[in-house]
Amino acid sequence: MPPAPSEPARRGAALELLVHGVGGTTPEAMLDDPRTVRVTGDETAAIYRRAADRDAEREPERFADGPVPEAYCWSGLTSGNGSRALWLLLLPFMVANLAHWMRPPAQRQATAVRLYGVLVRLVALSLTVLLTAAACEVALDLVAWQCAGSSACAGSRAWLGFLAADDGGWWSQPGRRLALAAVPPAALVVLLWYLSNRTWSAYEAQRPPRGGPEAHGMRPDGTGAVPGEIRPPLGRPGFWYGRRLVARLRAAHTAAGLLTVAAALTGAAAREDRAEGGGLATALGWALEAGIGLTGALAVWAVCRRGRSERRLDHRLDRAQVTWLPTAAGTLLLLSAGYAAWSRPGWRSFGTLPGDVTFSVLTTAQGALVLAMAAVALRLHRRSPGGRTVLYGLGGPAVAMLACALGGVMTGGVSQRVADWLDGPATPGTGQGPIAGPPVLLSWQASVIPVLLVLLLVPTLWLAARTAVRARRLGPVVEAEYEGERPDPVRTRRIAATRARARLTDAAPALLGTVSGATLLLGTGAVAGAWAEGAVPGQAFAGAHPFVRAAAETAQALGSWLVGLGFLVLVTWGRRAYKDASARRTIGILWDVGTFWPRAAHPFAPPCYAERAVPDLAWRMSSWTGRTGGRLVISGHSQGSVLAAAAVWQLPAGTRRRVALLTYGSPLERLYGRWFPAYFGPAPLGALHRELHCWRNLWRRTDPIGGPVNLPAEGGKPEVDHRALRDPVVYGRTPKHPLPEPILGHGDYQADPVFAKERTVLLDRLPPALPLPAPRTPEGYEDEAPDSGEGGGSGTAPGSAGRSSG
Repeated sequence: MPPAPSEPARRGAALELLVHGVGGTTPEAMLDDPRTVRVTGDETAAIYRRAADRDAEREPERFADGPVPEAYCWSGLTSGNGSRALWLLLLPFMVANLAHWMRPPAQRQATAVRLYGVLVRLVALSLTVLLTAAACEVALDLVAWQCAGSSACAGSRAWLGFLAADDGGWWSQPGRRLALAAVPPAALVVLLWYLSNRTWSAYEAQRPPRGGPEAHGMRPDGTGAVPGEIRPPLGRPGFWYGRRLVARLRAAHTAAGLLTVAAALTGAAAREDRAEGGGLATALGWALEAGIGLTGALAVWAVCRRGRSERRLDHRLDRAQVTWLPTAAGTLLLLSAGYAAWSRPGWRSFGTLPGDVTFSVLTTAQGALVLAMAAVALRLHRRSPGGRTVLYGLGGPAVAMLACALGGVMTGGVSQRVADWLDGPATPGTGQGPIAGPPVLLSWQASVIPVLLVLLLVPTLWLAARTAVRARRLGPVVEAEYEGERPDPVRTRRIAATRARARLTDAAPALLGTVSGATLLLGTGAVAGAWAEGAVPGQAFAGAHPFVRAAAETAQALGSWLVGLGFLVLVTWGRRAYKDASARRTIGILWDVGTFWPRAAHPFAPPCYAERAVPDLAWRMSSWTGRTGGRLVISGHSQGSVLAAAAVWQLPAGTRRRVALLTYGSPLERLYGRWFPAYFGPAPLGALHRELHCWRNLWRRTDPIGGPVNLPAEGGKPEVDHRALRDPVVYGRTPKHPLPEPILGHGDYQADPVFAKERTVLLDRLPPALPLPAPRTPEGYEDEAPDSGEGGGSGTAPGSAGRSSG
C-alpha cells in the first residue's frame, strides 16, 4: 500500500480489534499480557483488554503511540465442553448445509436460485429420514424382528429373553416387540429436536444491530434496495438471523423422523393384517398409512416453501406449522405403536422386516436430487461464469453427494456392526448365521468402498508426484528471492517443499469432484446390483469365474469391515474428544470452518457460531466508534478475517467510514471466494473494497490456507493485497538472527515487521478522530453497548502482541 500523505501526526482515539482464527487462542496470548480483563461479553464469547488499558478512553495519552488493542475470543462457541464432541455424529448434516451456500452467483435468476435451495433442502430431509431408518433397521429389524424371533440368536442373549418368540410372554408377539423397539429411534429424533432448539437459543438467537433499513441499503418499508445501492447478501439485515426458517425446518424434519418410525411399525403390521384378510385391523392399517402419507406430504411441503428472508429481519414464526406438524407426527407414532401391539397370535417373524426397500428408494432419490442440483448449478454458472469458481459451479452438488456418502457410511456402518455382533462368526447376509442380516443394498454399498479407495489411489499418487516435481522446480525461485544469501541446499529444499505442499489446497476441488463422481457411479451400480440380484455380492457372483467370485467376496468382507471401522472411528474420536481437551480443540477447528454458515438446509446440523460472533463484532465496532468518534482497525487472522469481513458488511455506512480492515492468512478468496462464489466471489469482495475506507491483506506463499484476495486498485484506492511476505523472514544465520528463523506458514503473521507498518498506514488513512468524549449514539443503533462489563480474568500464557494464531 502506498504511504499515506505526509502531514502532522494525528491524535485521538484509535482501537485495534483482534479476531483470532480457527482453533482459538487465549486473550493473554493475543494481547501479549498476562493481566487481561473482560470488557464485554460472557464465558462463551467476549472482548478483552489489557488491565492497564481498561479505561483508555479516559486517558487520551494512551493513544499517542498507537491503537489500544482489544481481543475478541470466540473459540468457546465451537470447542467448549465435552458434549460438543457428539457433533461429530452430525457431520453429514453439516456437509449438506454447506451445499446450500455453494451455489454459483445468479443475476436475474430468482427461479433457478429457489429451485436450487429446494433441492438442497430435500437432500437434507432425505438424510434425516436415512438416519432414522438406520436406527429403525437396528432396533426394529435386526434386534426385535430377526434376533428376538430366532431361538438361536435370542437364546444366547439374556437381555432379549423377555422378547424372545419362544418365551410365549406378552412381548413375544412380533408387533409388540416392534412397538417396544420403536422407542430408541423415536428418542433419537426427539434428541435431535432438543439439541437444535437448545443450540438455537444459545448460539443463534442474537439479533443483528438494529439499524434503520436505509443503513442496510433498503427502502424505509424494508421491501427492497435503496435506489442506486444493492447490498451484498452478507450485508443484508436478516442474513444472520434465520429464526423463522430454522424453526420451520426443525418442525418438518422432526415430523419426518417420527413418521419414518411410524411407517416402519404400521407397514409391518398392515401387511400381516392384509394377508389375513379384511376387517377392522385392515381398515385401521389403511387409515394410519393414509395419515402418515398425508402428514409426510405436509412435511415435504414445509421444506419446499420459500427459504430464508435475508432482506429484512424476520421475527415471525409459522406457529401453526411449527406446533401442529410435529404434534400430528407424534400422535400418529403413538397410534401406530398401539396398532402394532394389537394381539395377533398367529403372526411370526422370519427373514428381514418388510419394508427394507426403503434404503433403495432413499439412495435412488438422493442420486436424482443431486443430478437435478447439478443441472441447476450448471445453468446458473453459464449465466454468470467465474474463472475461480470450483468445478464450474458443481461444487454444491459434489458436496451434497459427499454428504449422502457420509450418511450412507454412518448408517451402513452401524447396521453392519450390529449385524456382525448378532450373527456371530457368520458373514451378515449369507444366511449362514441365526439372522438374515441387514438389507441387501447395505452390503452392496459396503462392497463398493474398496473399489472407491482403489480409484482414489491414482489421483493421490499423481498429486504426490506433482508436489515433489514442483518442490524441485521451486528451488531456484526460492534462492533468487533471497538474493545475496549464500545458498543452503537443505534450507532451500525445506522452503520449496513447504510452498509446494501449501499449493495442495488448490487441488481439493479436483479431488472432491473425483470422489463425488465415483461415488455417484458406484452407488448407482450398487442399487442396480441389489435390485437385479436380490442377494449380497458374494452370493450374486457365486456362479461367475473364480476370480470374479473371489473379488466379490473379498470386496464384500473388506467393505463390511471398512464401513464398520469408519463408524467406530467417529464414535471413538467423539469419545476421546469428550475426555481430552486437546482433541476437542481439534474437532473445534473442523466446526470453525464447517459451521460458519447459518442452518439454511438442515436444522439438525451443528449450530452456526457466526450468528453470534458477527452481531458481537458489529455491535462493538459501531458502539465504540459512535461513542468516541475514534478510528478503528479490525484485524482478522484466518477464519477471523472471514468473521471480520462479515461484520463490516453489517455496519451502517457511517460506521464503515471510520473502520479499516486488516486481514492476514485469510481464506476469503482462496477458499470462500472459490467455494462460495455467490457470497465471497469477485463481485461481493469488490463491493466491500469500494465501501471500506481502506483494506490491506497480507499473505505468504507457504500458507496452505490464506492467500491474496485479488482486488486491484480502484476508484483511487490502492490494491488490497500486499506483495507476498517472505517466509522465513531471514534465509540464513545473521548477527541479528544467529539461529535459523522458522517457516511460519499460516501462523504468527505479527512476527513480520510488515504487519506493524501496514497497521500504522491503515490508521493514518482513516479520518482524524473526533475530540474526546463524543457523546453521541452510533448511527442507526438504538442501544449503546457498554464499554466495560463484568470483571475479567488473568492468565499466565504470554504471546506476541496482537497474536491471533490459528
